[in-house]
Amino acid sequence: MKLHQIVLPTPFYVGPVNVYVIRQDPITLIDIGPNTEEAFNALVNGLAKLGLSPESIRRIIISHGHSDHCGLASRIQLLSGCKVYVHSWEADFVSRRLDYDEHSNLLKRAGVPQAVIDAFEQGYMKISPYAGNQFKFEIIGDGDEIEFEKESLRVIHTPGHTPGSICLLRESNRELLAADTVIKHITPNPMLNCDPIDRRRRFPSLSQYICSVRRIKELAPTYIHSGHGQPITDYGEHFNNLLKHTHQRQEKLLKLIPAKGITAWEASLLLFPDARNEQRYLAVSETQAHLDMAVAEGKLSTDKRDDGSDVYKF
Repeated sequence: MKLHQIVLPTPFYVGPVNVYVIRQDPITLIDIGPNTEEAFNALVNGLAKLGLSPESIRRIIISHGHSDHCGLASRIQLLSGCKVYVHSWEADFVSRRLDYDEHSNLLKRAGVPQAVIDAFEQGYMKISPYAGNQFKFEIIGDGDEIEFEKESLRVIHTPGHTPGSICLLRESNRELLAADTVIKHITPNPMLNCDPIDRRRRFPSLSQYICSVRRIKELAPTYIHSGHGQPITDYGEHFNNLLKHTHQRQEKLLKLIPAKGITAWEASLLLFPDARNEQRYLAVSETQAHLDMAVAEGKLSTDKRDDGSDVYKF
């Protein structure tokens, strides 16, 4: 089994996205890129270099539901009739991408002012076309085997960046397709999401992410193909650096919390004072994730303000 990487442009801050082609029967794409003409043309050109076309694709495996990884799924499915697979914990997000109400409620609990929530929603709707149209999909789960003519890839559920994020493991040489769970040049943001089991609750993204990267360490991968940027050949070092970064970020956050307590929004303004636009949303997501993990570890407690927002205090 040989993996062929195609790099597609995205309109996002993270930069180009890596998608992967496996030319064994059934011909499979791992992720698909955003719904833009630039990404589609780059995909068509990349496939042509391999003697393939969009119509050749028989299967798409979606690592997670963000638009830079699944935006072209509908278009390719219409051209090829291919099957698309997502993890069950990602299915609701993929099906309800334009429903902002649940997300708005999470932001209110984080203490985000209504005017800012409205601005976030406007930004979200502006980029929503990059997610493409709805597509038919089937469910995959942890431990499932993605079978090819001569080999297979094992699904590894790695919640954190999103609840239903997955990696794919090639058992024969411990090669891992890690999408946005492992990125060499940045720390993947644990995004603000509803819990897929109980949508009234907030998903504990950072705690889950730490569990996921520990699980990957136990797999002892020899070579990691990332969703963005360069591959990783020394995961042990990357893992240690990631834990160190997480610990330092949380310690910095805890030092900022006043005796009266603080909301995730207020804390994000102190922790990331220079964040603007979409970066401000990512700042709230990451701050909320750190606060939730601090509560889970017994470092903080929570209370409610009259407006329903969560307050964190010692």
